[in-house]
Amino acid sequence: MKHLEIELKTLLKKENYDHLKEQFSHIQPLLQKNYYIDTPDFQLREKKVAMRIRTFSDWAELTLKVPQTVGNMEYNQKLNLPEAESYLEKQILPQGLVLEKLAKIGIESQDWFVLGCLATIRYETETSIGLMALDESRYFNVIDYELELEVSDYEQGKRDFRQFLSENGITYQKAPSKLIRFIKSMKKC
Repeated sequence: MKHLEIELKTLLKKENYDHLKEQFSHIQPLLQKNYYIDTPDFQLREKKVAMRIRTFSDWAELTLKVPQTVGNMEYNQKLNLPEAESYLEKQILPQGLVLEKLAKIGIESQDWFVLGCLATIRYETETSIGLMALDESRYFNVIDYELELEVSDYEQGKRDFRQFLSENGITYQKAPSKLIRFIKSMKKC
């Protein structure tokens, strides 16, 4: 499956996260673990694409993100949890859409490297302005907080997101992707 992901996001201070968490109190949080994957010589990073296996309590998904003019095209393959764990352990990828797309962009490696894991507790809900996710992420010795809004129209989404932040007394703070934050922290270890 593929779809265009257009999201707006901001990093949050702990107090802003706690305030918003009260608004999300009716939502059951999900624990998701992102296992980031690249080749040993970082071919994906060179081409500015990202790949992960994301696990949940009873299923998983392999995702390739390819930047577009606006947003990222996501290529997703649903996996059952035991097969995802096996792929991670053996550092291999399943046949299918993601490997086919990688080949089309010139990456046909057989060598894959799991960079590590970023665990997120996510509160997610559909709102009048888009799909909103409140995240607490842990990786290495870092805990960070983020608010994401997934939209179909970037310009309208940007206005709505800024309005939501203003109404909640939150100062926008640029949020690099989770993968970029993960890699920067990885280099410090």
